[in-house]
Amino acid sequence: MRSTSNRRAVIVGIFTLIGIAILVVTILTLGSQKKTFTNSVTVTSYFSNVNGLQKGNNIWFTGVKVGTVKSVDIIESGKVEVKLNIDESAQQYIRKDAHAKLSTDGLIGNKIVEIYGGSSQVPHIEPGDILRTDTLLSTDAMMNTLSKNNDNLLEITTDLKTITGRIADGQGTLGKLLTDETLSNQINALVISLNRSANHVEDLSRAASEYTAKLNKPGSLANDLVTDTTVFSDLRKITGRLKSVADSSQLMINNLNAVGVTLKEGVNNKNAPLGMLLNNNEEAQKIKTTLSNLQSASKKLDEDLEALQHNFLLRGFFKKKAKQEQNERVVVDTVVGK
Repeated sequence: MRSTSNRRAVIVGIFTLIGIAILVVTILTLGSQKKTFTNSVTVTSYFSNVNGLQKGNNIWFTGVKVGTVKSVDIIESGKVEVKLNIDESAQQYIRKDAHAKLSTDGLIGNKIVEIYGGSSQVPHIEPGDILRTDTLLSTDAMMNTLSKNNDNLLEITTDLKTITGRIADGQGTLGKLLTDETLSNQINALVISLNRSANHVEDLSRAASEYTAKLNKPGSLANDLVTDTTVFSDLRKITGRLKSVADSSQLMINNLNAVGVTLKEGVNNKNAPLGMLLNNNEEAQKIKTTLSNLQSASKKLDEDLEALQHNFLLRGFFKKKAKQEQNERVVVDTVVGK
């Protein structure tokens, strides 16, 4: 009987030891996961909204777990103080100018604090330091943004549907371009015309190249005009002579213009003789009368001279003069006859 009691006590002791061992292992495991037994450095960050962050949530740096959240406390309206326990082994890698922000393990996972950034020239963190924070969009904000994007996408697809419907119905320039054969034919004709123009340009370029080649060919007129200094000098002399002729012609034209102006002024001036003859009828009539009188006087003078020739006092003089003229004609005829 006593032996049975001892056996039972031993069994109970064994199970008790096993339970204690399991409890110790569990505590050690949980402590290891929560960094309970690891030396740490405590820093502080301030958030306006922690979005469900709780004590014991993990802290990550460059994708590595470096600590846990020590406490989450509201210190004033719209401001939450979060104390972070950072492992001493990671302290040397986190700089004082690093930033802290709220994040999640996944799209809807547990909240975490993510530390990032920092420059190597700045010292590493010390206990009591404050890390600057960046605001993380909440799930609701992201859902609102996605909802707005969905609404915008719906409007865009609706507009695209309307546009494609109008194009399919042949409305607008693009619709007519795709459905109207006449417009398509016109465009084809335009393309053909452009190709023809391009061919003409190519022919023109070829002709220009041939002409340039002729310019470079020695002995040709074009090459002589470009390279021969003698021909160029002759052309310059000819140009100078033409310029002199042109200047002389211009001077003659100027003189003729001056004469024309003088004649015009004389014609228009009633006091000038020419203007008087052309414009003053009375003076013209006087001149006509004077000419008529001169003609009459000349006729009378001829008659008087004829009468003097028949006068006995002068008859001998005129006979002697007529005989002398006859002798001179005979001498001239004799000389010419020889």
